[in-house]
Amino acid sequence: MTLKEIRDLLKATLLTSTPDLSRTVHSAFSADMMSDVLAFVKDDCILITGLCNPQVMRTAEMLDLAAVIFVRGKKPDENMLRLAEDIGICVMVTDLTMFLTCGKLYSAGLDGVDGGAA
Repeated sequence: MTLKEIRDLLKATLLTSTPDLSRTVHSAFSADMMSDVLAFVKDDCILITGLCNPQVMRTAEMLDLAAVIFVRGKKPDENMLRLAEDIGICVMVTDLTMFLTCGKLYSAGLDGVDGGAA
């Protein structure tokens, strides 16, 4: 699934100016705990989160994530967006809840990341 398809499906607003919307992603992971993201995320993945702090962008940078999607209308501040632009991370925001965001993406064929046994 491409970032453009994801944006359209979620009716999301693009917050960064130069992302490659033709980039293909193979999975998604949703979390507000960046330690979980670091433990389980794989390549060509997007992060769905409601956590709005600079650590999200640093985590996305470390894992070379394709995009970060903020849910529930959460909008990162200018410093976070500047950091995202500098590291080339696509940032979107949707008004949907995390549950609905994940459900729509899964129903459209995007795989999740196996978080292992609890």
